[in-house]
Amino acid sequence: MREQRHYLTPPAPGTTRELLSLHFGPTTSGRKAYLQAALHADEPPGLLVAWHLRQMLAEAESAGRLTGEIVLVPMANPIGHAQRLLGRGIGRFELPSGENFNRLYANVAAAAYARLRPALDLGQMPDVAAVRAALRAACEELPAPGELESLRRTLLTLAIDADLVLDLHCDNEAVMHLYTTPTLWPALTPLAQLLGAEACLLAGDSGGDPFDESCSLTFSRLNALHAQHGGTGTWPEACVAATIELRGEADVSHAHAQADARALFDFLLLQGYIDGEAPTLPPLKRAPRPLAGSLPLYAPHGGVLVHRAALGAELRRGDPMADIIDPLSGVCSTLASPVDGVLYARESGRVVHSGTRVAKVNGTEELRSGPLLSA
Repeated sequence: MREQRHYLTPPAPGTTRELLSLHFGPTTSGRKAYLQAALHADEPPGLLVAWHLRQMLAEAESAGRLTGEIVLVPMANPIGHAQRLLGRGIGRFELPSGENFNRLYANVAAAAYARLRPALDLGQMPDVAAVRAALRAACEELPAPGELESLRRTLLTLAIDADLVLDLHCDNEAVMHLYTTPTLWPALTPLAQLLGAEACLLAGDSGGDPFDESCSLTFSRLNALHAQHGGTGTWPEACVAATIELRGEADVSHAHAQADARALFDFLLLQGYIDGEAPTLPPLKRAPRPLAGSLPLYAPHGGVLVHRAALGAELRRGDPMADIIDPLSGVCSTLASPVDGVLYARESGRVVHSGTRVAKVNGTEELRSGPLLSA
C-alpha cells in the first residue's frame, strides 16, 4: 500500500488540510478502480466500510493477489469533518458557501476534447488511454481558488482515469440502495446483488453534477462533442460509476461494515482486480427503477413524525406512510404513498418542521423531470 497526501488550498493563513489516498496493487496493468467514503462527512457508515476494506485489500496485496490498481480514499471530505455546530457534525454542505459537497463537479469533456483535436484532425482516433491522459490533464488545470474547489479538483483528478468509480454514502434512514445510469446498470448488476440492494435508481443525467456522474458521463459527453464536430467513430463507455447508499446514518456496526466491505471486495474480484474464486451471486432483490419515479413526501406542518410503514416495504398508492401530529392544535396529518412503490428512505428526526422531506418512495413510472437529486 502506498499513501499519498494531497494538500488543499488553505482558506486562511496558518490553516492547512490534506486528503489521504491509499493506493493498492500494480499501476502498470492499465486498469484502475477508485472508491471513496463520506464525501458527505456526516454519513459515517462508509468510513467504517472503508476501514474494513482497507484491511482486506492490504491482506490481498501481501498475498500477491492484486492484478490492478485500487485507489481508496477512506475519508473524502476533511473540510466537512471539521465542521460542527452545537456539538453536531454538519457535513453535507460547506458552511461558508452553503454548497453541497457532492454537487458542481467539473465537466472536463470539452477541455479534454480540445487536447485530442490535433490527433482527431489528422484522422486518428485516440485510444482510451490517450483520452484518460487528456482528462487527467484537464482536471489538473481546473482552478482551485478556495478550499472546496481544491477538494473537488483533487477528488476528480484521482478518479477521472478509473475504469470503476464507487462513491460510498448513506441516507437518513434507508435500505441499501444505489444510483447509476441505465447504460451502466448491466455492469453494476452483480454489485447490487452482492450488496443486497433493495432499490436501484437509474437516470441518464440526474442533474447537479454529482461526483459519480462527472466520471461516468465523460465518455458519452466526449462522443457527443465528437459528433458535433463531424467526427466519426465513438469511444466506449470506459468508466463505470455508481453512488452506493449504505443504509442510514445510524447503521454503523461491524457486522454491516464487514458484509459491505466483503461485497465490494468480491465485486472487485469479479471485475478482475483481485485473483481468487468468483463468489456465488445471490438473486437481485428488486429490479431497477427510474430515479424520475422517486417521489418525495413533505410535512404539511410541523410536529411529531410517526412513521407507519417499514423501510423496504412495497406500498400501494394511498397506503399510509407517516403521521405528522401538531401537539398544540391536535391536528394529525397522515401522509399516504403517492404511487405503487418501495419506501427506500425516510427522515430520521422525529420532530419536523413544515416542508421537511419525510420519506422517498420509488415507483416504476417516470413522473419527474429536471434535477432529480435532493439538495
